[in-house]
Amino acid sequence: MKNQFWLLDDVNLFQVMCPNKLQAREQQNEHYKHFEKGETVYFTDDPASTMYLIASGKVRILNYSENGDEVVRAILGKGEMFGELALLGEEKRTEIAEAMDENTTLCPLKVDQVFDLMKDNQEFTFKIYKWLGFRLKKLERRIDNLVFKDVRSRLMDFIKELALEKGEKEGEYLKIDHFYTHKNIANLIGTSRQTVTTTLNELREEQLIEFDRKSIVVKDLSAF
Repeated sequence: MKNQFWLLDDVNLFQVMCPNKLQAREQQNEHYKHFEKGETVYFTDDPASTMYLIASGKVRILNYSENGDEVVRAILGKGEMFGELALLGEEKRTEIAEAMDENTTLCPLKVDQVFDLMKDNQEFTFKIYKWLGFRLKKLERRIDNLVFKDVRSRLMDFIKELALEKGEKEGEYLKIDHFYTHKNIANLIGTSRQTVTTTLNELREEQLIEFDRKSIVVKDLSAF
């Protein structure tokens, strides 16, 4: 299946945006930025003038509740983009971005550079706004799930979303290769790691999925 984050109508935004359209402005080997595990890419209230594409590693997007609790909003991997609200007029960051892997490599894109690309290519502009709309709808869906659904339903929706975005046909089943730990999933759906493990085991006992540390096999997507 298509990766709906990046393969929009067969256009890979990572390949289009970084670094081949920018190397006329900067040398390719100088453009990438490297971060160590736990290093912060940006903090809340930092100026929002740059977007980032992930060339390698993982990045988590988070903020804190009024009680000081950490709230993880997204965990992103290679080929995905963050900081995109700068395109919509955000002047200061409303979240924190933090590298999760050693030697995480990012391709920073100044917003004015992206606007230059958009001026030059109407089709590219359409795909950028389509992608932004997709991201906003995904965020709305996640908020609705946290408010209205129980943990089992939230986990099943998470697996279904992964299957639609990243799943590959394997016989009659869909195989999802992923980088999420049970703790990562728990952070994203608002529950505990133990609850995620218990619920995944229940889904396996019901013959809906198989899973290991690196993949989930969905046996019947219609059941999700």
